Amino acid sequence: MARRKKRAELESPGASWMVTFADLMTLLLSFFVLLLSMSSMDKSILRDVVSHFVGDMGLAPKKGAGRLTTKFEFMNRIIENPAEALHDPQRIKDLLFPDEVLPEGMARSTLNENLQILVRPEGIALVLSDGMLFGVGESALTEDSRKLLSEFAQFLASVTMPVNVAGYTDNIPAGQKDNYMLSSERAMSVLTFFLQQGFDPRRFSVSAYGEAFPLGDNATPEGRAKNRRVEILLKTTGRTYL
Repeated sequence: MARRKKRAELESPGASWMVTFADLMTLLLSFFVLLLSMSSMDKSILRDVVSHFVGDMGLAPKKGAGRLTTKFEFMNRIIENPAEALHDPQRIKDLLFPDEVLPEGMARSTLNENLQILVRPEGIALVLSDGMLFGVGESALTEDSRKLLSEFAQFLASVTMPVNVAGYTDNIPAGQKDNYMLSSERAMSVLTFFLQQGFDPRRFSVSAYGEAFPLGDNATPEGRAKNRRVEILLKTTGRTYL
C-alpha cells in the first residue's frame, strides 16, 4: 500500500521533475565513473581507440592522415629494392622526419643539409653529420638529436632487419682522444640510445672507422664536415638478426 502511494505521488504532475532529476543524477554518476576508469588507462590505448573510431566515421583530420602508413609502405618498398632510394632520397627524409617532429628551432633546410641517404652494398644508410648529434668534440647525444633518433626508432620498430651503427671522423686530431676512440664513443652513444628504447641487442652491431672512408675532401672545411658523421645502416641483404 505504501509503495503504491509513493508511486502515485511520483507519477503526479507536481512530482514529475523528480523522475527527470533522478535520471540526470544517474547519467552524471555514470559519466564520472567513466572518467575515473579512463584516467587509469594507458594514454596510448585511449589514443588508438579514439583514432580507430574517428577514422571509421570518416572524421580523421586530413592533415597528416595516413602519414605513418605511407611512410612504412614506401620504406618497405625501398627495403625490397634499395637502389630506389637513389631516385627520391628527399622523400625518404620527409617521411622519416616530417616537419612536425623536428626539434623546436630546427629548420627543414638544416635537416636536409645534415642528413644523407646512401645506398651501401649491405643496404641503406642514414648518414647524420656530427653537428646534428653531438657538441663539438663531444660524444654525448644532444636533446635535439634524441628527438630525431626517437622518431627514427618508430620506424625501426616496424621492421626486422639487422642494423649497424658506425662512427667516422675527419683527419684532424681529436684532442686528448684519437679519432678512432671518438668515432667509437659516438657510435656507442647512438647504439645505447636505441637499446634504451627496448630493441633486442642481438639486432645491432657497432663499428668505428675514425678518419677512414671519407665522404668529402679533408682538405676543405666542407669536406671535413661531411666526414664527421654517424651512419645507421639498415642491412637489407640480411632480413633477420636471429
